Amino acid sequence: MGFDDRMRTLVVGGTSGIGRAVVEALQERPGEVVAASRTTGFDISDPVMVKAFFEQHGGFDHLVITAGSQAPGGNLSELDLTVAKAAFETKFWGTVAAVQAAVPHIRPGGTITLTTGFLARRTVPGTFVKTTMNAALEATVKILARELAPLRVNAVSPGLTKTEAYAGMTTEARAQMYQNAAGNLPAGRVAEAQDLAAGYLFAIDTPSVTGTVIDIEGGALVA
Repeated sequence: MGFDDRMRTLVVGGTSGIGRAVVEALQERPGEVVAASRTTGFDISDPVMVKAFFEQHGGFDHLVITAGSQAPGGNLSELDLTVAKAAFETKFWGTVAAVQAAVPHIRPGGTITLTTGFLARRTVPGTFVKTTMNAALEATVKILARELAPLRVNAVSPGLTKTEAYAGMTTEARAQMYQNAAGNLPAGRVAEAQDLAAGYLFAIDTPSVTGTVIDIEGGALVA
């Protein structure tokens, strides 16, 4: 499906980080881009709000979901399950609710692209919530690619990416984290948000890609 002035893309999580980079990349093309996030009054964890959002915006062509949640770390024995469930409620069930509400409004030839994370397939102690939450979304992509065909469903799986997610760190600590990571990655660099945006455009643009997880993590999965 080519892009023209009638094309409409909705980006959930599109006002910051990776989502904003996706919006900016799409704005270089013909068509309309709608960015939604908590800062615009959209809460992906509220099913009523999610349903109303898609009903309000009517027909569109592409859905990108980059909205995430703050997942608690630590070993299972020390994990606050209430906080863990809240993280799942936002990223996993919020994403599922958004897809369910969006599907009736997606035009033929459209796409859905979700966001997971490299920890879905990398075993790191203390990341139980992030690992299971993202692994669940990757399994969901496979199922939905079959259930919703010929609508195409994919996911982009980031590794460490330079975004404002780390704004709470000091400048020195953040720079040291990026430097250490780059030294351990086969790519020799930490991804920029624009690198990730290219993955979402690839998923949208490539007619034969569905049920696929696109890894953009600097080689962290093979390091």
